[in-house]
Amino acid sequence: MQAKITGTTMPVLEIDLDASDRIVAEPGEFSWMTGGVQMRTTALTAGAKGIFGAIGRALSGGGLFMTEYTAPTGGVIAFAAKLPGSIVPIEVAAGSSYMIHRHGFLCGTEGVTLSTGLQRSLGAGIFGGDGFVLQKLSGPCTAWVELGGEVMNYDLTPGETLLVHPGHVGMFEASVNFDLTMMRGFTNAIFGGDGLFIARLTGPGKVWLQTLTVPNLAHALSPYLGREGGGSMQSGAAGGIAGAVLKDIFSGNR
Repeated sequence: MQAKITGTTMPVLEIDLDASDRIVAEPGEFSWMTGGVQMRTTALTAGAKGIFGAIGRALSGGGLFMTEYTAPTGGVIAFAAKLPGSIVPIEVAAGSSYMIHRHGFLCGTEGVTLSTGLQRSLGAGIFGGDGFVLQKLSGPCTAWVELGGEVMNYDLTPGETLLVHPGHVGMFEASVNFDLTMMRGFTNAIFGGDGLFIARLTGPGKVWLQTLTVPNLAHALSPYLGREGGGSMQSGAAGGIAGAVLKDIFSGNR
């Protein structure tokens, strides 16, 4: 099996499958494939041995069903990024695992396991809402994770702490402790506009942060989107403006 990532702003992952290779992804993720690639949709994959395992995977942001891709005579399967950002390859060794944001998993080789990963405290999942239900990615496998915008890497030493706006937490090694803490200062929490909670990541381990979040993108576009009853002309104009805004956002021209 050979894999390559092409592009910058909207990258594409292309995987050249040999006869013995198997790729696991959520249904509807693939962008194109050659005629020799076969698909099989099942709930009992990606580490799920029964229906409860599949339900647990779904609760973490993964699909209740997953699709397996094989190519008995060889073939190519491609996965395109859904948002401007990066596709990050990870070699997941046996016994190691990663926590990734709710919709970060793109695909993985046979042996990949997806499950719910709240790590340390259930309170993080309750008070943080859906955005703090993390996926746990384990192997052994090769996996590809989609992160929004640019990616910043940090290698935290034991006891070193990084405070992050929760939406920018893209992925981290399971050795990193994840928790939520209140925003410092009453005025900051209530009037600062950055939310009540902030993620606290404590080493040791590697952390991947993403610069683009879907809520921030939606907030930036909301003033330019058509209003209900505005008519087709307004909607068309809004679509053109939204495209221009997107171009400006990701080219750095504000």
